[in-house]
Amino acid sequence: MRINAAMNLSSTLWRILIVLLCFSIKLCSSQMNLLGFLTVKPAKLFLIGSNLTVYCHTNKCEKGFKLSLEVNGETVTSSKEVNCTAIFNLINFRMPSSSVICMLKGPDSSKIVDGGDLKGGLPPDKPENIICETTRSSDNIICSWEKGQKTHVNTTYNISLNRENGTWIELYQIQDDKQKGRPNPLTISRAVIEENIKYQLIITAYNPFGESQSDPFIFYLKDLVIPETPRIVNIEFGNNSQAAVLRWETSDSSEHLRSDVWLRTDKASSWTVAEGADLNESQIRVSGLRPLTDYEFQMRTYMPHNNTPRSNCSKWSASVRGRSPGKGPSQQLHVWRTFVSPGSNVTVLWKPPSPEDYSGVVQQYKMFLGNEQKQEVLCGPASSSVPVPAEIKAISISAITSYGTSPQADVPLKHSGGFGPVLRKLAPADSSSAVLASWTWTDDKHWSTSGGEPLHYVVQWTTVPGAEMKWQRVSKDQNNTLITGLRAGVRYNVSLYAVTSRGVSAPSSRLVYSKEQKPVSGPNLSVLVHEARRVHIQWDELPVDQQRGFITHYTVYLQTLDSSNTKLSVTVSGSGPRILWLDCPEGTLAVQLSASTSAGEGQPGKRIFSQPESPAAGLVIGIVFVITLFLAIVANLMCCSCVRKRIKQKCISWGPAWLDENLPKLGNSNAIRLLKEFGSEPSFSSTQDDPPLSAISFIYHEERDDVYPTIHVESSQDTSGEPTEDTTLLMSDRGTVLFDSQQEHGYKPQIATLTPRQEEVKETEEEQRAIPSSLDEDSCVFEGLLGGFLSRVEVEPTDPPLELNLSSVGALLWPKTPEETNVLNEGFLLGRRGTENNVEGESTLDLQESEKMTPHTTDTCLSQSTDEITLTGGYFPQGAALSSPARCDTLS
Repeated sequence: MRINAAMNLSSTLWRILIVLLCFSIKLCSSQMNLLGFLTVKPAKLFLIGSNLTVYCHTNKCEKGFKLSLEVNGETVTSSKEVNCTAIFNLINFRMPSSSVICMLKGPDSSKIVDGGDLKGGLPPDKPENIICETTRSSDNIICSWEKGQKTHVNTTYNISLNRENGTWIELYQIQDDKQKGRPNPLTISRAVIEENIKYQLIITAYNPFGESQSDPFIFYLKDLVIPETPRIVNIEFGNNSQAAVLRWETSDSSEHLRSDVWLRTDKASSWTVAEGADLNESQIRVSGLRPLTDYEFQMRTYMPHNNTPRSNCSKWSASVRGRSPGKGPSQQLHVWRTFVSPGSNVTVLWKPPSPEDYSGVVQQYKMFLGNEQKQEVLCGPASSSVPVPAEIKAISISAITSYGTSPQADVPLKHSGGFGPVLRKLAPADSSSAVLASWTWTDDKHWSTSGGEPLHYVVQWTTVPGAEMKWQRVSKDQNNTLITGLRAGVRYNVSLYAVTSRGVSAPSSRLVYSKEQKPVSGPNLSVLVHEARRVHIQWDELPVDQQRGFITHYTVYLQTLDSSNTKLSVTVSGSGPRILWLDCPEGTLAVQLSASTSAGEGQPGKRIFSQPESPAAGLVIGIVFVITLFLAIVANLMCCSCVRKRIKQKCISWGPAWLDENLPKLGNSNAIRLLKEFGSEPSFSSTQDDPPLSAISFIYHEERDDVYPTIHVESSQDTSGEPTEDTTLLMSDRGTVLFDSQQEHGYKPQIATLTPRQEEVKETEEEQRAIPSSLDEDSCVFEGLLGGFLSRVEVEPTDPPLELNLSSVGALLWPKTPEETNVLNEGFLLGRRGTENNVEGESTLDLQESEKMTPHTTDTCLSQSTDEITLTGGYFPQGAALSSPARCDTLS
């Protein structure tokens, strides 16, 4: 009783609450409707795409207010107003759900007149793809179908099950599942279906906008039976992270069943069919997996038939999750090498393995050296190059990761000896950091047969000047590649190598810029010559890092500094010589030079100021230089006594014969002086005749100085440069004689004349003296007239030429000491012809050498003078002819 009373009380309270709620709603509606109402035609539930007309009516027209319509917050302009009603047209309105509000808007406020909701929908499509399934152990048959497009309104499905003869069996009604967007599946009891009887299933869909009916689905019960849903028992990845083996089981016999697998990752929302291969009755291998990834697997089984290999598939199994293990690298590293020259140390380079080829991290790199790979070198994970001695002839590298080791990659060290492909013109890409490199072979063969089996290409690029080098490997099937990571305005040298089984080919190289820029500055300029109307200039090549592109041309700027301020510019090719003549205005010039690339002209270089050279000044300078050079040569020659004497001799030989004749001075005659002293006058028929001859008398040695004037004999300088003391002898310590020609008084009645043989000797000596000496510049080689009689004769330049006659020889025949006899070191013959009182006589003096003279010093520079030697001191009226060699022995 208490329970019933409580239930009655609660129901009464619910009724009261409902009545109050309805009253409040009606009250609000009545308050809103006090301003007017809103009407939609044909209706608020409409077919999508229809034209709608909305009427907005106010109960009282207020001045200054205007009716408007808002659809989903957007204002719609009215098409027509009649009294207090506004009419709005919505053409081809396709919004499935929307709200409309009628507003009364004034200058300062707005009021809501009325509002409502519009609901649009579509008629249902024809149901298709009807599927009915059951298992051997199931008591129900499950049917599903595709409804087609979304109707946006509630749709009802009526399903009728009939026998083939039309007998009605069952009628079912299903509503749309609004959450799933599809109709709920139909469940038919298996008890109403009999074996070996044909049935048909018809589905009719309808809603307020229409209805549609499916085609009859005809079936036998045995056609609806599918395999039991399998269950995944285990997932095995093993050491391979790219594949997994799924083990499954089912209540049916799995002898003839096949399976399908689909999977998805945690980050994916949709399922994808996996690549599977049945290993046996209860295992399937799934490949194409990624390492260290979480997967969700499902599978189903089916019974294959000849025509329908996947007919009657089972339901998908429950999901099973698993994580794939890490992956070790399976591919070889990309390796390369560089060296400065053959035989030098090699730098081995490699690139880290591709991230898709392994999982985990690279722990280290292992390098194997030598043919037998006995020596191992470990490098850190951040390393990418290492120098290797040139003696190593085989190198291989592998990467060690946390999940495995990559296969060894051999470094190509040998040269194949063949030629590789040729680089075509390098084309900069659209971006300023990439260049497209392509290549081709010069012959018809893609690979040279002598170069070995092709492996791959290597493209290498280096900055110019060389500071940074990069490279990449390209497949042998490609003939182009994109070089990335370049910098604009930097020159690169790109080289292409072909790697074969026999080694590396010769490179093909080209220079390229990924993007040219303007030069940083202009080249250094210099003015070589500046004439009145033209100028000769030269400039240095701009450094490569300042060019920032290929120089196409140079521009020379000329500007005068006078009042005219003339400006000229001349363009010069960038590939021509960097020196040229330019026509220019007169006066002082300011010269500048700029360089240009395909990107434009760079900044001009430093300005150079130049003035033209004065022609008169240049001529004067040339004349002064020539005169100075001539005077220097003459002064140098005058300082050499040998040269002075040679010049003097040449001048005398070119002149008349009398120029060389030494005429006696009568005022210096000793005979005249003696006659004056004794008061007797000579009876000369002419003042030019010789005095009378007197008898020959022998004078002893101690009486000689009293009768004849003293012949001054000076010894030459010794090796120390100091002259020795004067003596009456004709000998010096070095065996040289010097005749004093300073005596002003003395008569020379006769002049010894050289015989023809002596003239020949003289000519021979002059020819020998014409050969320059290798001794001092003041010395020269001389072969005297006496055949070595005089080893060194020094003659003062101011002395008159000396002549050797019988009077001078006579003084030599009586030496004072035994040393004096050494003067006669060779036999000689002097002939003299003289005329006295119209009588010709001939006196001959023969001297035989008793002892040869040996100089005391090694300085044997002899006089080059070719003058005849004449003694001016003493008078010799007669000359004794000494022809017997016994005389010389006696003197000795």
